[in-house]
Amino acid sequence: MHKVYPTTAVIGAGAMGRGIAQMAVQAGSSVVVFDRQPGAAEEAVKAVRAQWDRLVEKGRLTADAAADQAGRLSVAESLQALSPATLVVEAIVEQIDAKRQLFAALEDIVAADAVLATNTSSLSVTAIAASLRHPERFAGLHFFNPVPLMKVVEVIAGLRTAPATCDALQAYVGRMGHTAVRAEDTPGFIVNHAGRGYGTEALRIVGEKVADFATIDRILRDQIGFKLGPFELLDLTGLDVSHPVMESIYDQYYQEPRYRPSAITAQRLAGNMLGRKTGEGFYRYADGRADAPAEPPVPVVDDMPPVWVSPRAARRAELLQLLKDLGATVETGVSPSPGALTIVAPLGFDITTVAVVERLDPARTVGIDLLAADVATRRRVLAVNPATRRDMRDAAHALFSRDGKPVSVVRDSGGFVTQRVVATIVNIASDMCQQGVCTPQDLDTAVTLGLGYPTGPLALGNLLGPTNILEVLFNLQTVYGDPRYRPSPWLRRRGAIGLSLLHTED
Repeated sequence: MHKVYPTTAVIGAGAMGRGIAQMAVQAGSSVVVFDRQPGAAEEAVKAVRAQWDRLVEKGRLTADAAADQAGRLSVAESLQALSPATLVVEAIVEQIDAKRQLFAALEDIVAADAVLATNTSSLSVTAIAASLRHPERFAGLHFFNPVPLMKVVEVIAGLRTAPATCDALQAYVGRMGHTAVRAEDTPGFIVNHAGRGYGTEALRIVGEKVADFATIDRILRDQIGFKLGPFELLDLTGLDVSHPVMESIYDQYYQEPRYRPSAITAQRLAGNMLGRKTGEGFYRYADGRADAPAEPPVPVVDDMPPVWVSPRAARRAELLQLLKDLGATVETGVSPSPGALTIVAPLGFDITTVAVVERLDPARTVGIDLLAADVATRRRVLAVNPATRRDMRDAAHALFSRDGKPVSVVRDSGGFVTQRVVATIVNIASDMCQQGVCTPQDLDTAVTLGLGYPTGPLALGNLLGPTNILEVLFNLQTVYGDPRYRPSPWLRRRGAIGLSLLHTED
């Protein structure tokens, strides 16, 4: 197999095809572009050459290099003209019959040792190659849009793909300046599979009226460091893209509860509230800017009650130090006095359950999410149960805002917001490793580059503590009775014996 393909053919001259053609030329290949639509390939070549001209103007590419690259990019007038290609990358419509017909025709055109690759994002590589005479030279080569900027490429082996085919494609991706990650042929491959937890769990949270869209987005941006909140991301992607992917992966995994879609996105899709592209989604948009509601003001509390902290609170020592730093009067008795604000910090449990189990007065009980160390987050999150008095809620809000750090107060929920979303993300990633979809290292690399997460899911699980993530999941199962939260064996075993979630067995 060629590690540098002298001649690469790209079929499909849309945004993906253009980007792939550009990167293939920059990797050293001569590239021909073909599209059945008249004039599409010519327009694509023109657009790519214009992109190089802009790089020259910015001083990022020499004029000689741009001329050399332009000379290695051309248009093919027919499929038969692709016969010299040593690699053919298909980037046509995402329909399995169309792809099968195309590759069946290509087998009669290109040389016997030419590699065939599909840029599919959701279809089975094995299924596309099922009728080919030489499926061993066929693989998935999944780029992300925009191709020049998205620096990760999934290299996917079908059941009959030869290892050498993927080895060569991986080396070629490296010559493009991108990072190749290897994936088995499973629904969603790596990136689309690992991304199932972020949006779907946030949708479940908003569906329980725990908090509104903007509050959930603020919490996940500020507590964990996501660049976009889940609803901002759904609006950016568009529900016409995101919701069908949710349904597709859910169905391909035979209704696995971890991937369950939401009626909220189905309804908004039906109502054409797709996001930025229609001017309205989870937010309304004017001139490309989201109209997000303002944060609720910090209540003014003249008479701050004393504070009692549950002995079972997560990170109790850190919480007590925080309260001291905020100037709270902290009670140290075995139980709270009749007028004390009672603070609990559960992992996975809701505030109602904790109040009942610990025999606390629910009217004075407020929870704080301390899964992540308080000093590492830019926002504190409190939760009230249905019986929490308004004065106690306001006192907690005002107290934890004293140092200027923003505070969000949400309704009762097992796992607040961050615990639920993060535990779901880590659990799905762990189970992908258990299934052998990819290596733990490739998973974290693919997610950070492909989804822009602040860190890989497995590294995030290690940072917050696998045993803490397990506790959240076990307790969420208790609160909701939903198999969605059952821990993956990968997570459960490594958490039990203190191993990194990135650890692989010999």
